[in-house]
Amino acid sequence: MKVKLLQGIQGRLITVYGIVMLIPLLLAVYDADPSAKAFAIAALVTIVLGITLFYKGRIEGQGRIGVREGFAAVAGMWIIASLLGALPYYLSGHIPKYLDALFESTSGLTATGATVLANIEILPRSLLLWRSLTQWLGGMGIIVFFIILLPKVGMGATHLFKAEVPGPDNERLSPKIRQTAMILWGIYGGLTSIAIVLLKLAGMSLFDAVNHAFSCMATGGFSTKNGNIGAYDSLPIELIIMFFMILSGVNFTIYINIWRKGSINLIRNTELKVYLGTIGLTTSVIALSLMLQKEYGWSLALREAAFQVVSVITTTGFFIADFNIWPSLSKMILFSLMFIGGCAASTSGGLKMARIILLLKMGAAQIKQAIHPQLVSNVFSGGRTVEPIVLKNVTRFFFLFVLSFVCASIVFAAIGFEPFDAMGAAIATLGNAGPGFGAVGPAVTYASVVPLGKIVMIICMLLGRLELMTFLVLIQPEFWRVKKNW
Repeated sequence: MKVKLLQGIQGRLITVYGIVMLIPLLLAVYDADPSAKAFAIAALVTIVLGITLFYKGRIEGQGRIGVREGFAAVAGMWIIASLLGALPYYLSGHIPKYLDALFESTSGLTATGATVLANIEILPRSLLLWRSLTQWLGGMGIIVFFIILLPKVGMGATHLFKAEVPGPDNERLSPKIRQTAMILWGIYGGLTSIAIVLLKLAGMSLFDAVNHAFSCMATGGFSTKNGNIGAYDSLPIELIIMFFMILSGVNFTIYINIWRKGSINLIRNTELKVYLGTIGLTTSVIALSLMLQKEYGWSLALREAAFQVVSVITTTGFFIADFNIWPSLSKMILFSLMFIGGCAASTSGGLKMARIILLLKMGAAQIKQAIHPQLVSNVFSGGRTVEPIVLKNVTRFFFLFVLSFVCASIVFAAIGFEPFDAMGAAIATLGNAGPGFGAVGPAVTYASVVPLGKIVMIICMLLGRLELMTFLVLIQPEFWRVKKNW
């Protein structure tokens, strides 16, 4: 392990992260907000730490970033960013316990949207902006963002990129990873800007529009209101947010191909069709369930069902109703959607639609082979045969995801959660979905969870955001051994 190289990389990243803290600091100064002191201390500590690490381990002359350095740099940066991002909450006194502040910080950076804050509206604007800014930064990926600022990393950026943006395949969007990062953030920033304008025109204040656009595009779910999006009681606002949540849950390679080619045959994109079809089907079933079992009118049932389905499948976490009191069928559908998530290469969490499709195709192929043992049955996707290594990675990820979910559910049940609530909390944090069910439903917060539960939830949020492997490889002894072939 090239420790000096790691120090150099993380030092530069941490320094830039500290500079980002100056944005809410300036707002706090403008508002004459006492939280300015907390942001000033947090930014100073972060920048000093970053500069110190950078000068202790210069990037130049240390060789290339290998696979191990890539994993260690990404995992280390997400942990450090969460720890440092908690300082403004803790030092300002608005979250007096550091573990709670760390929970809020991690939830923001991983775009989970789970919160320990019962009264959000008493927070100063600087802290509200920091919550949304961390979600926006973490939504597309802090490493992806910082790769743009690391021109001297060279080929090692590939390992950083793959460690933070894993997926069912290794498709690259551009021959140069730095160029890929710039394209991704350009699209991400452009869509965010459009969302801000539309939300402002729909009736939000500029400050609220910025915060909700940040949170929406990151599929994060943090709001500036206690009642979340339901506090506005505005159909135009809900439709705009639904539209951008759907866009955020789409594979971003589609936008890049449209930008490059001017058009693309979306009809042939199986993942997109299944994604939109799932939204339509589950919305219809839940709306019908609400009308039959809760005696909703069709318009209200469709409105609430559509919004919550889109919010849950994209793992955003916005809400306009307490779905915790919905019929059991509706809750089970939402629970299932938390597992599925949005498309691959999107800002959504969960298993991802591409993996679900491949798992279903593999299952169908196995059934055929059971009937015809001599049959060679390949799995196709997008008109191409899926390579065995991709299928192996999908199966491995599915197993580890379910195993992590079961382990977390058992821990939450052990600390006092009811079985369904425990499973809801597990998938809400591991899938970066935000609100769960029961004790951690949309009408309540995670504040009452005991410290052990919060620690496990923090681990789940980080595991889910980096899709398990980036963190799990660190617990393997051989990862830290010196090998010539790495």
